[in-house]
Amino acid sequence: MTGIARFGPPVALMGLIFFLSAQSDLSSGLGDWDVILRKLAHMAEYGVLFVLWRRALPHSSPWVAAAIAVGYACTDELHQTTVRGRHGTPVDVVVDSAGVVAGWVIGARPRRRFRTPG
Repeated sequence: MTGIARFGPPVALMGLIFFLSAQSDLSSGLGDWDVILRKLAHMAEYGVLFVLWRRALPHSSPWVAAAIAVGYACTDELHQTTVRGRHGTPVDVVVDSAGVVAGWVIGARPRRRFRTPG
């Protein structure tokens, strides 16, 4: 697998996260649902980020991918402190880290192998 195929997806996702964090307002106007849906989106994006780094670094410990994802969550929250209308919070790092754990658990499940009939 080429470097772009391995590292392109996690770096692209990190770019998307950075872009979204630079937006001054991402509110959908759904009240409490907005908060719940945004937290779930945070968990999902960081779970996917972990899985993409695991794929990019197949011979490394999963802790490396987890450290990259959680480290990026920390820098993302720091970045948000510089954006008007946004604020960084350690709670969001915890939410993002929960997404990393979920990605790790889901990715660690044994895969079934299907036998072809015959």
